[in-house]
Amino acid sequence: MGGVIYGLCALTALVCAALLLQAYGRKGYRLLLWSGLCFVGLTLNNLLLVLDKVVFATAMDLSVARSAMALLSVSILLFGLIWDAE
Repeated sequence: MGGVIYGLCALTALVCAALLLQAYGRKGYRLLLWSGLCFVGLTLNNLLLVLDKVVFATAMDLSVARSAMALLSVSILLFGLIWDAE
């Protein structure tokens, strides 16, 4: 059951990323771009979670890679918020 929930979280993040990037393409607001890129990274983070907890449950530990991806994703959004604050 956990694998289904993890997969749905990844799918939700992917839909959010697609909608944000599509809105950026139409409107051109840079905050939409940074948010969309953040959600792309969060989608990859959720996919790593599925791999870690479902596919490679006992073989490997991907927690460091998952944490690094989450940090990178949020850092992209933070960079965009600081960059566009001027």
